[in-house]
Amino acid sequence: MSDPHDPAGDGAETAFSHRMSYTDYLGLDAILTAQHPLSDAHDEMLFIIQHQTSELWMRLALHELGTARSAIGAGDLRPAFKMLARVARIFEQLNSAWDVLRTMTPSEYTRFRAALGQSSGFQSWQYRLIEFTVGNRNPAMLKPHAHRPDLTAALEAELARPSLYDAALAHLARSGLPVPAEVLARDVGRPWSAHDGVRAAWRQVYETPEAHWELYELAEKLVDFEDYFRRWRFNHVTTVERVIGVKRGTGGTSGVQYLRRMLEVELFPELWALRTEL
Repeated sequence: MSDPHDPAGDGAETAFSHRMSYTDYLGLDAILTAQHPLSDAHDEMLFIIQHQTSELWMRLALHELGTARSAIGAGDLRPAFKMLARVARIFEQLNSAWDVLRTMTPSEYTRFRAALGQSSGFQSWQYRLIEFTVGNRNPAMLKPHAHRPDLTAALEAELARPSLYDAALAHLARSGLPVPAEVLARDVGRPWSAHDGVRAAWRQVYETPEAHWELYELAEKLVDFEDYFRRWRFNHVTTVERVIGVKRGTGGTSGVQYLRRMLEVELFPELWALRTEL
């Protein structure tokens, strides 16, 4: 009589000496042994895993954003909408991660903070690549990665191609909206500056959405992403202030003061500004 508790009786595979297993497929041996605390503080493991999982979500966000940009460039907006919606949900997950980190008190963080040296989330190259990809481009932010030619090359390559927002504006122009020529011909590696002509083009979309439905949906997908992105930044500020107050960050920034300034940065300023006009 078979054991009712044995999953093999239900057809489950249980022999993997010559087959690919779940652990093999996901590379879990590498992932689950990548945590190397530098102190004996209990909470350092939480700090490491929270940041490692955030980097994994960022990797997926970059995968989705890059393909969404290509789809927009090809005029294939429907798949891009799905990908942008997924990126917004990814940032919802990233926001939830702060809730876990906030269970760590200032006393607990102090026990291992010195072990971090000058390392800081400010140096996350994937986060910087996300900003560059969507359109918030500042070449000065290459400096923290100068010690890694491979990372610098990846970031410079991104600065050399049109951003997600550039792709959206090019599609807007191809659809017959009056996007100014100087915007379409601008140096895409430079920081974006809000442009009245771009705001006017988006305003036409919002004033007659029934005539520009796909562009209208594209705009709202961009706003939805930035909405979650802003929440992530705000939660970052709140978490840092809760754990270290207004002390300087390990990477040398002013900490909370620097993060608060970043809250004022808008990725798609024209899409927010036109809401006052409508």
